[in-house]
Amino acid sequence: MLALQTHRQILFSILVLLLCSPAMRPQDIPSKNQVNLPVETKQDTLNPSILNVTKEVNEILVDTVKTDTVKPKKQLLTDVVDYYGEDYVYIDRKKKKVYMYNKAYIVYGDMRIDAGYIILDYNKNEVYAKGIDSAGVYSQKPVFVQAQNEVKPDSIRFNFDSEKALVYNSRTEQNGFNVIAEVTKKVNDSVVFLRNVKFTTSKNIDDPEYYFYTRKAKFVPKKKIVTGLTNMYIADVPTPVGLPFAFFPLTEDRASGFIIPTVGEQSRRGFFLQNGGYYFAVNDYLDLTFLGDYYTNGSYGLRGESSYALRYKFRGNVSVRYENLINGERGFPDFSQSSVYNIRWNHRQDQKASPSSRFSASVNLGSSRYFQESINQTNNASALVNTLSSSVSYSKTFEGEPQVNFSVAATHSQNTNTQTINMSLPNITASVSRIFPFAPKTGTKKGIIDNINFQYDVAAENRIQTTDSLFFKSEMFDNALIGARHTVPISTNFKILNYLSATASTRLQETWTLKTFDQRYDETLNNGNGGVVTDTITGFDRYLTYNFSTSLGTTIYGTFNFGKDKKIQALRHVMRPSISYGINPAFDEYYDDYVIPSADPEVNDQVVEYSRFQNTLYGPPGKNFSSSIGLSLSNNLEAKVRDKDSTVTEPKKVKLLNNLNFSTAYNVAGDSLKWQPVNFSGSIPVVKKLDFNFSGSLDPYALNNSNQRIDEFNINNGGSLFRLTNANISINYSFSSKDLEVDSENKDRLDNETFSNGGRPDDLFGDVRDIDDNRLYKDDDDDEDALNKAWYNFDIPWDFRLAYTMTYSNLARESEISSQSLMFSSNLELSPRWTVGVSSGYDFKNKGITLTQFRFQRDLESWQMSFNWTPIGSINTSWYFFIGIKSSILSDIKYDKRREPDQQL
Repeated sequence: MLALQTHRQILFSILVLLLCSPAMRPQDIPSKNQVNLPVETKQDTLNPSILNVTKEVNEILVDTVKTDTVKPKKQLLTDVVDYYGEDYVYIDRKKKKVYMYNKAYIVYGDMRIDAGYIILDYNKNEVYAKGIDSAGVYSQKPVFVQAQNEVKPDSIRFNFDSEKALVYNSRTEQNGFNVIAEVTKKVNDSVVFLRNVKFTTSKNIDDPEYYFYTRKAKFVPKKKIVTGLTNMYIADVPTPVGLPFAFFPLTEDRASGFIIPTVGEQSRRGFFLQNGGYYFAVNDYLDLTFLGDYYTNGSYGLRGESSYALRYKFRGNVSVRYENLINGERGFPDFSQSSVYNIRWNHRQDQKASPSSRFSASVNLGSSRYFQESINQTNNASALVNTLSSSVSYSKTFEGEPQVNFSVAATHSQNTNTQTINMSLPNITASVSRIFPFAPKTGTKKGIIDNINFQYDVAAENRIQTTDSLFFKSEMFDNALIGARHTVPISTNFKILNYLSATASTRLQETWTLKTFDQRYDETLNNGNGGVVTDTITGFDRYLTYNFSTSLGTTIYGTFNFGKDKKIQALRHVMRPSISYGINPAFDEYYDDYVIPSADPEVNDQVVEYSRFQNTLYGPPGKNFSSSIGLSLSNNLEAKVRDKDSTVTEPKKVKLLNNLNFSTAYNVAGDSLKWQPVNFSGSIPVVKKLDFNFSGSLDPYALNNSNQRIDEFNINNGGSLFRLTNANISINYSFSSKDLEVDSENKDRLDNETFSNGGRPDDLFGDVRDIDDNRLYKDDDDDEDALNKAWYNFDIPWDFRLAYTMTYSNLARESEISSQSLMFSSNLELSPRWTVGVSSGYDFKNKGITLTQFRFQRDLESWQMSFNWTPIGSINTSWYFFIGIKSSILSDIKYDKRREPDQQL
């Protein structure tokens, strides 16, 4: 009986293995990367029945005796189902279900589900997944991934046939948007319906500091979210902010769309709409933004901005701004109307784009009063800039021997106080590198003859000088000056007694002009009183000049040793004296004269000498012969100091005096006042990153009672050896809590608006923030210390920057300090997300505080808040408050309020 039972068990086991082999696995744990291939079944030679085993789990037995005329059903599963459970995989043949437990997964096509517990139902072609609840802890929650979409719910049901899914308490991220839904119904790959949904950009999904709540929503992955009635919640508290419906775009690429304006009120211009417009995403390399402002008193502003970039080629941005400003009411005495504009363009070429040619542009031009009168910008620092400048240039290098360099440029300089504009349009320069005609073909160059070299330079320019009122009008070209200058310098150098370095050079220079000015005296002018008439002669003209110079110099080293056991082991003094001589002939052949007759017979007629090249582009040649001797001396003083670290064997070098320079000249051909003032400059390193810079001028001659220089030395007139006529002192110092230099040189200065406008690149004039740039903080994902902000470093980060300058003037015994000011700025991080800053200064000359700005910034995790207040300033007292969401997708959800600068003060 036992043997019979044993045989029955063996036979039943074989039958189960034959019937279930397509759906069963060996006991070895399969790899998660395992690819299941369909098993090719063979015909059973012992049984006339054919066992048709498909790629799926379904089995169909075909009777070979009786032909079934009913067509078989279409297979529901069209791909391999791969599943796995770490603890067990249990197959229930009766219910046609497979149970997987602990770190389980199932893969079907592009769909994958990972969970703690998974049930695969072949009757309904569905899969059900949920986490594991152990000791009240719910772990291994399902993770549903299809294509590039990922959902993390509490539980999920998925149908293989319809590819529909029912998800409970799902969490997903789409383009920076976190979507939390109580119930999610996936209809197909492109449409998902949600119920009781929270939308937020907060990184804390379980407890977001804010979210938008709606009861029903339609979700199209990577495209949009459309909702019904939506309310904003802050800290789980509902706010009055709500919409009857909402639309959230989720495109990964840039998309065109409207920009919501800011609504507000101004006391002088009424209600306004600011910064509203449209954004055009032209392509991956170019975008375009049109913005506008409108005020109920009739004022308006228009702005067009564009950014472009081509990797490894170039990048840049363009901005054009125009504002029509109306003050007061029409018909009243205080009514005024004006318009201001500003054009900016920055273009940078990548160094890898072309090694032999380069194109760059830095343009900032427009109305001189734009930064003072504009009512839609908060950059107070730019209002202190007195000069606007621009440059657009293209340069090309032609390699070879000799090398040829060519460049063409257009430059612009504008004084915002005098409203004068100087332009060079165009400015062409070319040069040929040095040529050594007598150099040996091999070996080094030695002696005077071998080192003779020359080169060729040419510069041509069309210079325009105009004013603000004539800019962009035809009248600005009426007084344009055109000219060119060719220069051929010839020089050589050699050694004398192996210690003296000598140079000798001459220069030939020819100047061309297309316009000269002839002068004559006309007795019929001014009702017979006479006057000078200047005639403009159009046509080519030229003049040639030349000069000669030579110099002799050496380097003297002096070392004072105090012993290696001393703290200061040695002092090293380096002096570089030099003497030079230059001679410039008189080119009086280019000068003419006219006579002004005297009405008094006893007074001789006045002879006036002039050159027809006066008032031309490069001016006239010199008519006075000069022969002068120049003297200069450069000093550097260093010390070798024993290092505080006893393990360091070599002493460190410390600079005590850096580039103390003296220079003067003696005019041999002069008849009086032959000595030129002694100019000096230098720098004393005080501590690390703090240099004391100074410069000045010493005059050896005395003054008469009219404060005019006389040909008598000051010491012979009862004074000192020299008179200090002018001097300048400047100190710049910056340091921080990390003892790191807070300098802008490592930043992209063209991105600093104040610096591109001609101001300082730091924040001594205040922090720089454009009205449209509200993203004060980086996203937490970009912050390397974001995860450590809960454990804050108690060494509070701070930085400090100081600048002091003083100018002394004593040209005519005035002996006064013409200017003296102290400016400083500091930023202090009070907490991981609180930062305060201040920029201010004091003008000792005018005895007043300079422009002062206080800054308060708060990082509210998903939000940002800032308040900038300028309580003191000549015309720039204002304040600006902003609070809004960081994420660019919700940048329109913000509140800002500001008080514009009072231009009437």
